[in-house]
Amino acid sequence: MVEPQAFHSASANALRPIPTPSNALPDLRTALQPRILYATPEMADFVKTGGLGEVAGALPRALRKQYDVRVLIPGYRQVVEAFPSMPVVARLDGFAGVPPCDLGLVETGDGLRIYVLLSPDLYERDGTPYGNADGDFSDNDLRFARLSLAAAEIAQGADPAWAADLLHLNDWQSALAPAYLAWRRIRVPSVLTIHNLAYQGLFPRETMARLGMPEDAFDMNGVEFYGQLSFLKAGLYYATHVTTVSETYAREILTPDSGCGLDGLLRTRAAQGRLAGILNGIDESWDPRTDPHLATRFEADDWKGKRANAESVRRQFGLAVSRGPLFAIVSRLVHQKGIDLSIQAAETIVAEGGQLVAIGQGEARFEDALRGLARRHPDSVGVHVGFEERDARRMFAGSDFLLMPSRFEPCGLAQMYAQRFGSLPIVRRTGGLADTVEDGVTGFTFADPSPRGFTGAVRRALDTFAQKKRLNAMRRTAMSRTFGWDEAAANYGDLYGRAFGNGAALRWRAA
Repeated sequence: MVEPQAFHSASANALRPIPTPSNALPDLRTALQPRILYATPEMADFVKTGGLGEVAGALPRALRKQYDVRVLIPGYRQVVEAFPSMPVVARLDGFAGVPPCDLGLVETGDGLRIYVLLSPDLYERDGTPYGNADGDFSDNDLRFARLSLAAAEIAQGADPAWAADLLHLNDWQSALAPAYLAWRRIRVPSVLTIHNLAYQGLFPRETMARLGMPEDAFDMNGVEFYGQLSFLKAGLYYATHVTTVSETYAREILTPDSGCGLDGLLRTRAAQGRLAGILNGIDESWDPRTDPHLATRFEADDWKGKRANAESVRRQFGLAVSRGPLFAIVSRLVHQKGIDLSIQAAETIVAEGGQLVAIGQGEARFEDALRGLARRHPDSVGVHVGFEERDARRMFAGSDFLLMPSRFEPCGLAQMYAQRFGSLPIVRRTGGLADTVEDGVTGFTFADPSPRGFTGAVRRALDTFAQKKRLNAMRRTAMSRTFGWDEAAANYGDLYGRAFGNGAALRWRAA
């Protein structure tokens, strides 16, 4: 299904074509570093629909301290229009029904190199990377098989100047890459990161022929999933290692309740020592002392500065002047995120003198319910259906509490952003929320995903707001949390080392 959210495009100023031919001599600084290809369907530098785009924009940069990292991404219209003279470094042949395409190469302002799949028919479309207002694109199997196959081909040496020693794949859209490696007997290790197990890339069995899959791969020990082809299951089965984006989520998906029908295979991978949880981070721009988007920059203990941001948010949403607590929702408006629980809790918030602001988009029923809530309480509830990162940053800075009662949450980033800006998250104790929010210290947690369970946590927050000394102590502690990428990069580095040791040859190259 399409995940409705903001579709972001970077400015051309942040990126540039590679100024020298691809066959130039390699940089001596990276000549002896292992080469990592990070394949992703979205990246914040270009386009993003959610957390995966943010991660893909940050993690490869953190890994560059130790590895020669390049990113592979489809050539969406926003990317191609920014670079009308993008250099082409290779031609990738068609395979079965997967069309041929060109492989472009650009470079970010900080030197990160990005491979771009150039195929106008597949990628240059209106909408998100995955679909439009009518739903998912009907040929997503071909679009993302092309991405997966390209990753395997780069490992095989499609670019004569650079070949990957390890593939790092992300979600179902690139999860066929380890399978293509196996079917072609290419001994290059792979790491598949699950950002959300609920999205699996399911297609009819008949799709296999046009994707060039061997018929015997349609097996429970292969790509078959309840009579369908599953891109994600293929990755889980064939990848050298599998990761999730938090330790708690890695444990949760081993259970029938959270395993989305794949818990048996995941338990097998865990028993083999090939499943790990590595918590995502956030980039350094999430700092209220330096953020240019805020009405007033501030730091811990500058509660006057935080109040100034709250007043700005109230004005922006047309709320009444208030000294009461300000709650925020910054989320995709979908069932997974517990939006129905937040809407029910809003009545308690308003009755206790609080106010609520919300931004996001998603399911029409939740968009309509939030609009209705704002109509009933125009002085206390403000809603904007849509998403702008600038507004989100201002809401984190101005709010006292963030509502995030997710039914499941592989990692989550909003709760980390909120803490950095002194907004205390109210979260369900699941996945990455359990790993990043400390109950009564940096936020409030609850276990039962029910109106009663969530409202109980909201009341605890209201009580804390009345105790200024405790409130400010919690804010101070929350703002001291950094959630940087260095630890995650180190953990991935350890995992890459294990992958290289699992019988796969690392191809060292001299300058």
